[in-house]
Amino acid sequence: MPPILVPVLVVAAVGVGFAVQAPLNAALGRAIGSSVAAAAISFGVGFAVLLGLALAFGQAGAFGRATAVPPVLWLGGVLGAGVVWAMLWSVPTVGILTAIAALLLGQLGGALVLDALGAFGAPVTPVTPRRVVALVLVAGGLVLSRL
Repeated sequence: MPPILVPVLVVAAVGVGFAVQAPLNAALGRAIGSSVAAAAISFGVGFAVLLGLALAFGQAGAFGRATAVPPVLWLGGVLGAGVVWAMLWSVPTVGILTAIAALLLGQLGGALVLDALGAFGAPVTPVTPRRVVALVLVAGGLVLSRL
């Protein structure tokens, strides 16, 4: 089995969960009348699950070390909150497929630039015509999702 296969399958499986998460959170937002509160509840539940896992795996000591890292590394939580809120806010208007296609387009565009820069310790992967075409194809999929 190629070493890349397991991580790709795990991420694909989590992607299915993400597709389910978006409409679940949107339904929660409609039910309670607030997209921001629904996003906060989603993050709170996720925090509780991850805290439990950190404790179960004996990794709670890592929390104390988090104060010693550069503050920019904490922005992942801010960005994650934005993703959760934007998805649950947009799904009732544009639908699940279009919302996820737009998210993927943004992710892939950002990933193309971050790969080229080797951002945050990632390996440098240059921008190539093939990678640009892949991004254009995803943009086409986004457009086609609304036709």
